[in-house]
Amino acid sequence: MSRFHWLLLTSVAFVAQAASGAMAQQAAETKLEAIVAKGDQEAGGPVEGYVAKTSRTASKTGTPLLETQQSVSVITRDQIEAQGAQTVGEALNYTPGVLAQPFGADPRFDAPIIRGFDGRQAQFLNGLRMMRTAGAPAVEIYGLENIDVLRGPASVMYGQGNPGGIINMISKRPIFENFGEVGMQAGTYETFGGFFDFGGTLGEDADVAYRLTGLGKNAGAQTDELDNDRYFIAPAVTWQPDEDTKLTILASVQHDNPSTPSGLPPQYTLNATDFRLPRDFYVGDETFDRSSRTLSNLGYELEHRLNETWLFRQNFRYSDFDWDYQSLGMSSLGLAADGRTLRRNATFQDEALNTVNIDNNLLGEFSTGDVDHKLLAGLDYRYFDNNVRTRFFQATPLDLRSPRHGGPIRLISRTLDTTVDSDLSQLGIYVQDELALGGWRATLGVRQDWTRSSGTSLNGLTRVSRSLDQDDHELTGRAGLSYVFDNGIAPYVSYSTSFEPVIGAGPDGTPFEPTSGEQVELGVKYEPAGWNGFFSAAVYDLKQQNVLRTIAGISSQVGEVNVRGLELEGVASITQGLDLRAAYTYTDARISAGADDGNRVENVPEHMASLWANYTFQEDTALEGVGVGAGVRYVGQRYGNSANTFNLDSIVLADFALSYKKDGYKASLNVQSLFDKDYVASCSSFGCYYGDGRTIMGKLTYSW
Repeated sequence: MSRFHWLLLTSVAFVAQAASGAMAQQAAETKLEAIVAKGDQEAGGPVEGYVAKTSRTASKTGTPLLETQQSVSVITRDQIEAQGAQTVGEALNYTPGVLAQPFGADPRFDAPIIRGFDGRQAQFLNGLRMMRTAGAPAVEIYGLENIDVLRGPASVMYGQGNPGGIINMISKRPIFENFGEVGMQAGTYETFGGFFDFGGTLGEDADVAYRLTGLGKNAGAQTDELDNDRYFIAPAVTWQPDEDTKLTILASVQHDNPSTPSGLPPQYTLNATDFRLPRDFYVGDETFDRSSRTLSNLGYELEHRLNETWLFRQNFRYSDFDWDYQSLGMSSLGLAADGRTLRRNATFQDEALNTVNIDNNLLGEFSTGDVDHKLLAGLDYRYFDNNVRTRFFQATPLDLRSPRHGGPIRLISRTLDTTVDSDLSQLGIYVQDELALGGWRATLGVRQDWTRSSGTSLNGLTRVSRSLDQDDHELTGRAGLSYVFDNGIAPYVSYSTSFEPVIGAGPDGTPFEPTSGEQVELGVKYEPAGWNGFFSAAVYDLKQQNVLRTIAGISSQVGEVNVRGLELEGVASITQGLDLRAAYTYTDARISAGADDGNRVENVPEHMASLWANYTFQEDTALEGVGVGAGVRYVGQRYGNSANTFNLDSIVLADFALSYKKDGYKASLNVQSLFDKDYVASCSSFGCYYGDGRTIMGKLTYSW
């Protein structure tokens, strides 16, 4: 019997035992009232402590997590602050099923792996997808209220995407009370900056509230000479003229200059013997490297109650992204024959991207006999205008044992010159019904998508233009069933599917089919009645088919990936000032067809575990106002490539936090990777990348 089947049988036994015990307690019950989230937490809104009870991400309806038949984790603002997370990747470090920073720190974007699949293209802001062909740009975490992670296929709600899941970042919003904070921060890599966040209402009994959030910092990175400066401003306004209508306008502008930490040869990192390059080694050149990008967003969220049954909602966002970028990095050709001279690649990339997202839906709550319904019907549309020119050159090499920087940089030969001018559109119609009968909860959803890609890709070396015109359509669905017992235990089972278009054609000219994903998940959730906590356990079997694989230079859809796993999560915020988050993940991710058949999927460890605890001393104690936090993270052995030739050791990392708060003032100190572990995070044909070393960040904040 395989380990997965043993885990599956163990979990089923656990669920059955919990269910039978709870069933005996309420055998006489015929009706279970709908569970209301404690503290009247609005889905996606501020949460006190670490324990969120609702989320709109899984179902778009704000259904309690206990009644949601899929794995969802919510990282709250309080947890983000306590851990001192500076990026979304850092905030996800204690989340099950997620390898948050598989390639080490990269200021350009966050690249988490969710249930074995690349999450760069699975990032959403306020329920609307962020579009970019090479991975969504990093979003300033100070502007976020919560981060939701939905694990497993999500196409029935969001359309095209990989089956691993999605990351939904929730922006800070106005609230109808006056508040504010202003502060400054300083830390490792010459980081220094300030931030502010304030808002309130326009007069007493006003129906308009506002919020203004901003940040500015100058910063470097672990690699010498790299920049990570950022300027961020996010105004927001909410107009609520009556209890039936609410309009929130959300805007933001983020300007930064992130540079690439270059890969390094495995001979001088992972497999080094007599000489090993340090973590801060710089492959580029300060006279050549440059980066400048701006991400602007403008959107709104409208809610209007039509009557006692129906609520209309419309979410809209327009995004504009511009990036001028050039850098030097390790070439895939690697070392020269002398074993010490690194061949370098010069990259030039100019991007001009525009995205329009709009999601309309009607939510109706009604009953048919003894069955309560929460019926959602929606139509969404996405348009993505993609204009990118990318050029690669062989450039002046670098002697790794005696490096000389300062230019001049010579471009030896052009190896790639591609100009992409394309449009992508997606139209989706979806229907979902959430049913409740006594303790039973069921979810049924179906969606039809139509996607269209048009445009050209021009090869500047051959002057050959390739058409990107392609139409696809797909039907996806989801079904879930659970039973919510009086004691707060809810076992569930669910089935869900996904799809993602693959642009291009095979050797015979036939367009590629969309990849398809499907998952079966079995789990149990527990929400204790007497204290503030939430616990979950899930096993799943996840497949993706029609995966593109390249063999001998020929691309065809002969690949399949099968991921099976177990995830355990516990979150608690105890009134005495103790906050906890614990997680364990087992993942068996295998390539099950095509090239590298039978090998493990790259960068996916079999085992991960984490524990974070934070304690704040209470009033009338000797250390009133002092907060102490500590965490440990384990990432198991993994392979850097699908051929499984780069073997990466397991690692254990520790984090630490200390804070003091009094009379509106708060001083905090956060240390990531406390013991400064030196390790290789990933390796591929483009080199090896070090994981983050110890970083220290101090903040001083005044709140009112």
